[in-house]
Amino acid sequence: MRDNEILSRRVFLGTCAAGAALFTTRGLFAEQLALTPSRTEGPFYPDRLPLDTDNDLIIVNDGITPAVGEITHLTGRILSETGSPIRNATIEIWQCDANQVYLHTGDSDGKRDQQDKNFQGFGRFTTGSTGEYYFRTIKPVPYPGRPAPHIHIKVKKGGRELLTTQLNIAGHPGNEVDGVVLGGIGVFDRELLMAEFKPIKESKIGELAAHFDLILGRTPDESAFKPKSSSSR
Repeated sequence: MRDNEILSRRVFLGTCAAGAALFTTRGLFAEQLALTPSRTEGPFYPDRLPLDTDNDLIIVNDGITPAVGEITHLTGRILSETGSPIRNATIEIWQCDANQVYLHTGDSDGKRDQQDKNFQGFGRFTTGSTGEYYFRTIKPVPYPGRPAPHIHIKVKKGGRELLTTQLNIAGHPGNEVDGVVLGGIGVFDRELLMAEFKPIKESKIGELAAHFDLILGRTPDESAFKPKSSSSR
């Protein structure tokens, strides 16, 4: 799906959401994009950040052995609700490895033999003038108690947290029974947190590509927005 098609889809979804709730601000005007819903941070934001916090989660430091899993190139943009790119925003992602272990002592300490030591588990990227970001990671897998595979995302700028959310795999059956995916938001907002993980035709090793734009309704120049915390993974 091309960038302009994704933006058009967000405008459409935002407009539909406005029609369902006449007095909400999301999507009230055609030129506005539907805001990315917030989701719980969960308990496993790394309590000890790795020495390597770059945007390549497949290789740790100078290692030569890649992480286990389906390699995924995750791209997207961080935009305002009018579609303007947000520069110098830091996007962080974290997720469990292919063996269902998070980079967090509360999870990994009891699963040391299970943990993939070659998976970085956490990464950062700072946007430029186009608002674009890029990560090389793995396709997310289900976690015990969380049947929907997901990638956690946090956006920061100017020392403030602007958004914490989760990216889900479009069409995955776990989405239909996952409490975090279903909890507290409607069908339109759930759709905004889905991305397709598509095979890259020219890849000889089965790599995937996923695109996910993040639309923010608050910036450091406006009132701060900080999502509620929760114990959900």
